[in-house]
Amino acid sequence: MSDTVNIVCPDCSAVNRIPTARLGQHPKCGKCKKPLFSAHPAELTSANFGKMISRNDIPVLVDFWAPWCGPCKMMAPAFEQAAAQLEPRMRLAKLNTEAEQAIGAQLGIRSIPTLALFRNGQEIARQPGAMGAADIVRWATMHA
Repeated sequence: MSDTVNIVCPDCSAVNRIPTARLGQHPKCGKCKKPLFSAHPAELTSANFGKMISRNDIPVLVDFWAPWCGPCKMMAPAFEQAAAQLEPRMRLAKLNTEAEQAIGAQLGIRSIPTLALFRNGQEIARQPGAMGAADIVRWATMHA
């Protein structure tokens, strides 16, 4: 990893250049002043999806879910717990496939929940099915 990394703000989508040594010191966005990491998954939409997965210098783990999906609802707390454990080494985010059907179709998401790990805009790993927090952390760390 270099001396600085680009981190996309989950609130305003501004790209922030952060010294690597400061990642664990609760950095704030230079534009909106909100925390860049909050131990909660970022909400993705068609407006910020491309920027979030391609402009972050850290891996981005996306939970593809839908509000009507029982297993998705069951996995949501585990994904929150995983965010608290994996940040700031990794950005966790959620994409509602019901609201953003085009993205799910473009990526070939066939079942939900599905986790996909992205680095530099490219998908590097995918895992369908619900998992507990420890399994999410283990799987993401192994593939990052």
